[in-house]
Amino acid sequence: MKGVVFTEFLEMVETQFGLEVADRIIEQSDLPNDGAYTSVGTYEHEDLLKLVGNLSREAETPPHALVKAFGQHLFKRFSQSFPEFFDGVDSAFAFLSRVDDVIHVEVRKLYPDAELPRFRLSFPDIGEMELRYESSRPFADLAEGLIEACSRHFGEEIVVSREDDPTAPGCRATFLLRCEQGAELCTTSL
Repeated sequence: MKGVVFTEFLEMVETQFGLEVADRIIEQSDLPNDGAYTSVGTYEHEDLLKLVGNLSREAETPPHALVKAFGQHLFKRFSQSFPEFFDGVDSAFAFLSRVDDVIHVEVRKLYPDAELPRFRLSFPDIGEMELRYESSRPFADLAEGLIEACSRHFGEEIVVSREDDPTAPGCRATFLLRCEQGAELCTTSL
């Protein structure tokens, strides 16, 4: 897993819970690098799971809620750091439609060894998007947070429902996104 995910997670922890909590969860996690992450480095995803588990105990918040909140934080940070991915995109559906074919292609140029999740899309009805998340890592909660933050970024009211694949919990999930404020608004630029 790329280091930028770790650096952003620890930044979120410092901002929302304080530097002392960040230091404690790093120490409690017994990480091989003592929590020294670089954005371009590659690290084991299990280290992030350890950090989340320890933050969960510190904050008395379920891990899934923390990972989802991290997804929301990450979307906001990416929108600030990579505004070019948002050029000419005027809806959440349009943005999410670009993740695999545009955004992940660019990510692979920067990080050729990155193992990225896949997002398969379909449109079962007007104003609906079905997004199937597939990953070797259990971060469907992160994807859900990213989706929700994407909806807010574009000022859209999108109801997100999720069904996890029971054979691969957290690694495979299907999200149904339903636009609530008028289907034509969510599907512009598609």
